[in-house]
Amino acid sequence: MAKQRPTIADIARRAGVSKGAVSYALNDRPGVSPATRATIKAIAEEIGWQPNSAARALTHARVDTVGLALCRSAHMLGVEPFFMELISGVESELAARGCALLLQVVPDPGQELELYRRWWGERRVDGAFLVDLRHADPRIPGVAELGMPAVVIGHPGAAGPLPAVWSDDAAAVRETVTYLAALGHRSVARVAGLPDLVHTRLRDAAYRALCGELGLDEPLVIHTDYTGEEGAHATRRLISGPRRPTAVIYDNDIMAVAGLSVAQEMGLDVPRNLSLVAWDDSQLSRVVRPPLTALGRDIPAYGALAARTLLDLIAHGETTAHAATGRAPAYEDRAARLIPRGSTGAVGRGS
Repeated sequence: MAKQRPTIADIARRAGVSKGAVSYALNDRPGVSPATRATIKAIAEEIGWQPNSAARALTHARVDTVGLALCRSAHMLGVEPFFMELISGVESELAARGCALLLQVVPDPGQELELYRRWWGERRVDGAFLVDLRHADPRIPGVAELGMPAVVIGHPGAAGPLPAVWSDDAAAVRETVTYLAALGHRSVARVAGLPDLVHTRLRDAAYRALCGELGLDEPLVIHTDYTGEEGAHATRRLISGPRRPTAVIYDNDIMAVAGLSVAQEMGLDVPRNLSLVAWDDSQLSRVVRPPLTALGRDIPAYGALAARTLLDLIAHGETTAHAATGRAPAYEDRAARLIPRGSTGAVGRGS
């Protein structure tokens, strides 16, 4: 019988690494250490491995798929409208271009970076989106080192060398706090998301700065994990505490709805005793009673803009703006705008 040709799987088995790592090493791509690269190449030479010419030709072919990894629980992904609307916008643009979205939920940012490395090494994606940027996020230099086309959906100040699609969270905070102050609220609290996320920090900073500018009471922030349970717990703490606010701004609609339920359970009239504002308007915000004042924007359009930016990057190696300026571009979408409804009103009076 003819002897079988040595394969990448044979090399991976002997080197004790993944097939993706072997692909990185043999194609001289980043992602493995110099020592591992040398070991892999030595094994390849020893067993007589030769690259398949057809496979090599395919290495540079597009697969018409882009990736998105979400470091959130699958449960939260199913109930939080923001990501569902964002993904719908991404999908609408990809479908029009004959491209697919590869979506996976991961437990932590480290595993997210490993997932992108594997996807890129195995040629499963042409590029990827990065969301929920964190302070000193290791994904930014990690993805940049891979050379994989990637677009950050978040503030350009934290995107490093990668293009960013973003909206001005600070402007939305300013509009909201100014509106509440005009209604006579002096004590405005904030039920925020995860404290290490860049957009949470930006919102926190804008909120604290405006409280100072407008002469409001000392800022009061409670950080949560975005769930209804945490939103309810934070609301109980605020209502039961020594500095009960007259208005609360929540970082998503789920927490705001939970906060509304807690306020009613504890005998407070909304909005006469307590005004509530939800970030990111949704059907959920509109069907409760009273309907929630919310910060609204066209989230599907935001996702579509991110998809167009990534496809441009994949097609040309850099976006049009990048080519013109030599800097990673940032595409600003419209900031969220306040939509007043029945959950906000002047202090001590109905809406």
